Amino acid sequence: MAAGEGGEYPAAVEAERLKWLLREDGRSSEERARLVRLLLVLAELPPPPDPYGLFPRYARLKERLLHAGEGLDGEALEEAFLELYCHLHGHEAPYTAAERRRVNETGGYWCHAGGISPILLAGPFLGAETVLADFGAGNGLQGLFMQVLHPHRRTVQIEISSRMIAAGRELQAWLGIGAERVLWVEGDVLDHSPRGFDFIYLYRPVRPEGEGRRFYERFGRELAASQDPVVIFSVADCLGPFLPEGFQVIHHDGHLTCYRRC
Repeated sequence: MAAGEGGEYPAAVEAERLKWLLREDGRSSEERARLVRLLLVLAELPPPPDPYGLFPRYARLKERLLHAGEGLDGEALEEAFLELYCHLHGHEAPYTAAERRRVNETGGYWCHAGGISPILLAGPFLGAETVLADFGAGNGLQGLFMQVLHPHRRTVQIEISSRMIAAGRELQAWLGIGAERVLWVEGDVLDHSPRGFDFIYLYRPVRPEGEGRRFYERFGRELAASQDPVVIFSVADCLGPFLPEGFQVIHHDGHLTCYRRC
């Protein structure tokens, strides 16, 4: 990320420099190491393919990140990374008229970034055979970053926006993630079951009212019908009241709530 007199820092040295810059960020050493890895991945990659014009500020934001990596301000470094992350994630999906109408009908949300804490905290729950599902994936950046940090058998990205899925496929190739590791499912989250997944990620895909409430009720019933182990990361959690007995909260910070079947 930064260059010394003899050229680029060796990766191990640069990673230690970035960890030092972030030493007061309040994270565990393991989470900080994962964040540093993401920083290095973004620093080393060329600009992402952008056939849909979704990343107009990428070059400027990456330049800011690289500049912060050469400085002495850890807060400025993290702020630059978060702004670049949010830009890659996308603030609002480019829905077609029919897709937008359906999202409005079901009380859906408009592609809010879920933050990096789920990505950094997921590691202990992702193994080589894990099948992960993201309900309302947008362009799939959360699941893709989890694949980068902790390669697992399959990430299932469920998203109603066809263009966001197309953009996500471009990001997948850009990040060097094999085609067999990601399954893109174009469809309404209300039509899909949580059964069969080891790890579920969702950021309040619908409001818990009307048809949205029926989504959470069915979600809970489907989980109750199986005793398979599963971990759920729920951002802006609406799912908790609908979970069956046997789930315990293993993390809660006001933004992210994590559950595991006991």
